Amino acid sequence: MKYMDKKTVKKKLYIIRHGQTAYNLKHIVQGRGIDSSINETGKKQAAAFYTVYRQIPFDKIYISTLKRTLQTIQPFIDDGIAYEKLKGLDEIGWGASEGKELTEDILNDFDRILKAWRNNQLDVKLPDAESPNEVLVRQKPDIDYILAQKDEENVLICTHGRTMRILLCSLTGTPLHKMDEFDHANTALYIVEQKTDSKFEIVDHFNTAHLIDI
Repeated sequence: MKYMDKKTVKKKLYIIRHGQTAYNLKHIVQGRGIDSSINETGKKQAAAFYTVYRQIPFDKIYISTLKRTLQTIQPFIDDGIAYEKLKGLDEIGWGASEGKELTEDILNDFDRILKAWRNNQLDVKLPDAESPNEVLVRQKPDIDYILAQKDEENVLICTHGRTMRILLCSLTGTPLHKMDEFDHANTALYIVEQKTDSKFEIVDHFNTAHLIDI
């Protein structure tokens, strides 16, 4: 995909997932209810992303309310770039599964739920958890808020895996049941350009080039 002339670009959103946590490494379910920190690998990933993208003139950073996103973009904050926490960027709530290792029973539950989502059953959810449709509703006011800021052309968003997939569907008009088509990894980057008030285009897809030495 080609970049349009800068004059026609309304916003450019740099969307990344947070750095690795101990929960990621140990295959423990996180979700919205687990406020984990990034680990040493996560810190290296964050530093690598900063090294490659620190020259981008970010006007604002938006993160979730969970500290793993704050820790991931801390080097940009240290440079003086303003940031804001938004609940709409929090990870999906996985309910009773949060904080538990991925046992065979939990994996079977997740497999059942993900199959339902792929079959467009987007209100299905685990006990005490959130559905994709509920995340979409929670997310929309905050995304509308980000897009309404007129003096913010280059925006960095640090969020979470499932939330990122839902966000990318919402921005690009991709049916939500196809959200798993958007791969994600810790600090992997998507760049999304706003072409018109309602049209967005992914111009850089699942970029992990900054992680080549990690």
